[in-house]
Amino acid sequence: MVLGLFKRILGRNGSSLEDRLLRAKALMEDPDDAAKGFSQLSVLAREGSAEAQFLVGQAYLNATGAPPNLIEGVRWTRRAAKQGWGQAGFILATLYLYGLPAEAEADQSSVSVFDEAHTSEAKPDPDYRKAAFWAKKAAEGGNPDAQAMYGYILCNGPEDIRNPDEGLLWYQKAAQAGCIQGNLGLGIAALNAAQSDEEYAQAAVELDKAAQKGLGTALYLMGVLAERGLGRDASITEAMQYYAQAAEHHVSSAQAKYGVALMLGQGVERDTVRGETWLRRAALAGDAEAAATLGDMYGRGGDMPPNYAEAIAWYRYASDHGHSAASYTLGTLYQEGVAVPQDMQEAERWFKIAVEQGNGDAAAGLGNLLLQGKISPEAGQEILSAYQVKAEQGDYLSAFNFGVCLAQGVGTQPDEAEALKWLHKAAERVVNAQYWYGTMLLNGRGTEKDAEEGRAWIKKAADAGMIEAQVAYADLLVRGEGGSKNHPEALKLYENAAKSGQVWAMFSVGAMYGGGHDVPQDRAVAQSWFLQAAQRGNAAAQLMMGRYLALGLAGDKNIVQAKKWYAKAKAQDVTQAASELADLEDQEKMSVSEQG
Repeated sequence: MVLGLFKRILGRNGSSLEDRLLRAKALMEDPDDAAKGFSQLSVLAREGSAEAQFLVGQAYLNATGAPPNLIEGVRWTRRAAKQGWGQAGFILATLYLYGLPAEAEADQSSVSVFDEAHTSEAKPDPDYRKAAFWAKKAAEGGNPDAQAMYGYILCNGPEDIRNPDEGLLWYQKAAQAGCIQGNLGLGIAALNAAQSDEEYAQAAVELDKAAQKGLGTALYLMGVLAERGLGRDASITEAMQYYAQAAEHHVSSAQAKYGVALMLGQGVERDTVRGETWLRRAALAGDAEAAATLGDMYGRGGDMPPNYAEAIAWYRYASDHGHSAASYTLGTLYQEGVAVPQDMQEAERWFKIAVEQGNGDAAAGLGNLLLQGKISPEAGQEILSAYQVKAEQGDYLSAFNFGVCLAQGVGTQPDEAEALKWLHKAAERVVNAQYWYGTMLLNGRGTEKDAEEGRAWIKKAADAGMIEAQVAYADLLVRGEGGSKNHPEALKLYENAAKSGQVWAMFSVGAMYGGGHDVPQDRAVAQSWFLQAAQRGNAAAQLMMGRYLALGLAGDKNIVQAKKWYAKAKAQDVTQAASELADLEDQEKMSVSEQG
């Protein structure tokens, strides 16, 4: 018995466990000797060394010196965590947050290293409770990474384990220990609670600490603060510098924003080639908005002729990643026969997908197909019944879709009062429902008009990031409808929406800078935004471009270009454009006559 204990401590060759562990770790550092190092670590792990167990788990998870094997990796990591190895607890918590298959729970795995690597058709759901257990164990043992993760779980996990106040304490411990994820957590928590410039500035202090250490998410959020002027003066140039750094750190949202900026020359020198590259990188990383933007770009054309095949491909990709507007666009294209053969069945299919993804306009598209006799009343009733069943079972998205169908008369006669009830229920969880409910209150649909309450709901949707709601709320701030006017705040919302590609917002930014509003007039900036909106087909912006160039409101006159823009607006039945174009042509004739 004593001899056996002596062997376990010193090993068969008389070396101590520490020496054997050091040699095995050294071998793992050399790719040529990693398999030998893994073999030695496996012996130590079976002898009970917590560090060896952790390293064996890492070897399986990272395919270093051993075949990739998730189940074995989890099993050995758990054994190390049970012995209090802090980093093992952190890794295990991370894996549970990502989602582990059921087989990973067995402490004795039946999986052979000669089997194929574990694959699953469906990604397992995150297990916040098990993640919290292991993160807490490692956090209490002093692991800073685990402290930050435990703080994240307490701040963002399910209601039954959520405790934001305690979560902030763990973030603080992690930050004090030098963990930048702790600073990020403190910054995000402060950002979510901020309502004043001072509070946004305080959030930026923590975010900046993480950004200076190169944390991509922190760099992106610093860009958002700079772009929107939260807690600081707005600076699109500074924002793009942050986005560029975050893009290099593989933050897809930053890649998308930086790509759009390069395409438009906003805050950076215009470079369409690099812009498209960044948009593609963001899209291929799963950013649906970037994919939809690529679809818009190829469909619209610009420096190059439109490429409809490429546009359709990107819209489909965006739809596959849940982008409801892309699905709706595909439905519209098939309905109108633009860039694809006209196909009402395909239009119906894409509108249905868009409705299921929460797009309210798609229900109207289905309604139009129904009214035009392009789909049968039975199909409309089938759609309505399916939403009703799920809505009555408590599904919020179905409640939204059911409400929209009732409001638009899809599969039934319009019933705005009943629609309003379902939209109100859905508004508890669905941002689009907040926007629709607020809009119906604002317009007195299904109830007495209530501008104040309608404005409050639209603001909720705008605060949640819905671009259409931001534009609608900005319109209310400009008019002072349902509350007081606030032109500077309206301008911020318009600019944010415009930078996301919303055309009416581009026109509105131009109108705000054009004069007559409670913001500094800058007609050169106004003209640049009118131009972007005009190039995207906005008739009002085309009229303004004609006027600006005819009168030289932003500097030099250009009568030839003015006539071109007036003509485009006239072709869209803008009567003022026709009148001003006629006046301009009369002036030209008089000038020629006088010279003769």
